[in-house]
Amino acid sequence: MAAHRVNAGVRSAVLTLKNASSRSRCSFAVSRVLYSTIYDPNETTFDKILIANRGEIACRIIKTCKKMGIKTVAIHSDVDSNAVHVKMADEVACVGPAPTNKSYLNLDAIIEAIRKTGAQAVHPGYGFLSENKEFARRLAAEDVTFIGPDTHALQAMGDKIESKLLAKKAKVNTIPGYDGVVKDANEAVTIAREIGYPVMIKASAGGGGKGMRIAWDDDETREGFRFSSQEAASSFGDDRLLIEKFIDNPRHIEIQVLGDKHGNALWLNERECSIQRRNQKVVEEAPSTFLDPETRRAMGEQAVALAKAVKYSSAGTVEFLVDSKRNFYFLEMNTRLQVEHPVTECITGLDLVQEMIRVAKGYPLCHKQADIPINGWAVECRVYAEDPYKSFGLPSIGRLSRYEEPLHVPNVRIDSGIQEGSDISIYYDPMISKLVTYGASRAEALQRMEEALDNYVIRGVTHNIPLLREVIIHPRFVKGDITTKFLSEVYPDGFKGHKLADSEHKELLATVGSIYVAALLKAQRFLEKTTRIPAVKQEQKSWELSVELDDGVHSVTVSRSGSSYTVEVDGKTLNVTSEWNLASPLLPVTIDGTQRTVQCLFRDAAGNMKIQYLGTVYKVQVLTKLAAELNKFMLEKVPEDTSNILKSPMPGAVVTIAVAVGDEVSESQEVCVIEAMKMQNSLTAAKSGKVKTVHCKPGDTVGEGDLLIEFE
Repeated sequence: MAAHRVNAGVRSAVLTLKNASSRSRCSFAVSRVLYSTIYDPNETTFDKILIANRGEIACRIIKTCKKMGIKTVAIHSDVDSNAVHVKMADEVACVGPAPTNKSYLNLDAIIEAIRKTGAQAVHPGYGFLSENKEFARRLAAEDVTFIGPDTHALQAMGDKIESKLLAKKAKVNTIPGYDGVVKDANEAVTIAREIGYPVMIKASAGGGGKGMRIAWDDDETREGFRFSSQEAASSFGDDRLLIEKFIDNPRHIEIQVLGDKHGNALWLNERECSIQRRNQKVVEEAPSTFLDPETRRAMGEQAVALAKAVKYSSAGTVEFLVDSKRNFYFLEMNTRLQVEHPVTECITGLDLVQEMIRVAKGYPLCHKQADIPINGWAVECRVYAEDPYKSFGLPSIGRLSRYEEPLHVPNVRIDSGIQEGSDISIYYDPMISKLVTYGASRAEALQRMEEALDNYVIRGVTHNIPLLREVIIHPRFVKGDITTKFLSEVYPDGFKGHKLADSEHKELLATVGSIYVAALLKAQRFLEKTTRIPAVKQEQKSWELSVELDDGVHSVTVSRSGSSYTVEVDGKTLNVTSEWNLASPLLPVTIDGTQRTVQCLFRDAAGNMKIQYLGTVYKVQVLTKLAAELNKFMLEKVPEDTSNILKSPMPGAVVTIAVAVGDEVSESQEVCVIEAMKMQNSLTAAKSGKVKTVHCKPGDTVGEGDLLIEFE
């Protein structure tokens, strides 16, 4: 299974704290990847836990439950019946059809599943019902434990308006803004003008970047109010919005807190989460390169003060915006397990899921603040089924035709909820996995991440590995010079893939030339073995090739010596060696002593190849000199004229159509809205004109590239 896994080769040592009342309960795992999940048979918790979630987080929770000797119940929609979390659990219950409001948000169906299975507690994971106070109340009425904070804390911190007021009262630094619910778009504009642009419009009950918009003027405020309220209603069942001053160019740094029912609370250091797109995190790390010990302590103490103010009893996260002078402002508190919790587990050795279960059962924390370490550095990349060349990541759907996780790379942890053959659908978040690497230093963790991304095999869907790899090797990121505007500043014209240096360009040409010859020789050997007439032709030692890359055509000469090739590219000679196992999805090659891992995603008899090199996929064509000369006479395919049509840039569902046949539209006018993975996307006209045909209606499901509207 592809669920939460940890490299089995990693060694760990358990250190017992001096003042621990129970050896197995109060231990840290000092490890490069592992956190400590230690089962104490004398510390009883629950016999059976239902996980009210899906995907990687459900698998992650099941993993800890198994180590603690707790049976698990997985819920699923009808399209998730063969999902990995369903296969991992001891019992399963179907809670409805694919749409989230009919399954994973279906309170009645989930409560019925709890009754039928006899689950004593529920872990909600993140998202869905994890911060839903009504769900917690109904569980309490059933005498079932909610593994999370009590309803008072859910109410207080789950509501961004109330939480901001409480934060002020607890003397936590807060962002200037309107401390109430915004009634309509006109009031939003009035409030925004009073605060001063730019402003952030966001869902009061939201999280995960959904229901959030930045507005720089009145028009963007009206549009932001509309989209944010719709997304909030769709994702959280609550369309209330608030408005506050947008802190331009900040860092997003959060503090992990852990509290119990006995008044104890700890801060477990910070996570740097500034690399974002559309207010959703892409790369996280712990600790942050930016915080000094004094700022870290001040942020941690304010986070704990807020947790104690609401008698918080579980794992939670207090998020801050931090400016260039290390002034920090309370953003929100997430009253649940955070997506990026693995990096905290890596540097502290704590299993946060186990701690949540212990606290929910009523046990006190067995650690003191002085016990919480920062051991090494951890980096997490969120691997999504997304096209990074479209707005830094628009959703992609499909079936994983091949899937191999890079667990052979040292110090790698992968939390996933999919496996080869799994479907990525339009109904749920497109996350494939959380790829985490650990090192004694940040440099080591980043080097491991680079290696892990190169060795990650994902076929069948478009993924964001090209973007992730470029981020972690970018000089600004390596120096720690990052803000929430990193992507838009580094790639102002959008992400275009890796820009090859001259040496890398020659490496790629030499590699594809070698692959072409290796495949040719393999085919010849196959023919010699399968045909009755033996080959009499003298073995060829050198090949003159023409390689077409994006920027032009290059002459490449390949000479063979055993498993090594000497390749001449544009006057430079390179030596390329490999085992040349072309059946493997991963092809390790050594080019003049530099080790690379490339992936040949596609290769046909016409010399066309798709090669994943340094994270980016390059289209190349390799031909012999004669074939290249003849190829000049082939007709070129004429590009399709798309100026008068609008196609869907992503798979999703049509929410609204703003035009009808015969309507005159102007350039950049909104013509329809597509919802994909719970995010709403406004599609606009590329130029002025008249609507000729509308090919869809609200409620239709559309695929990437489907024709939506034609213009005259």
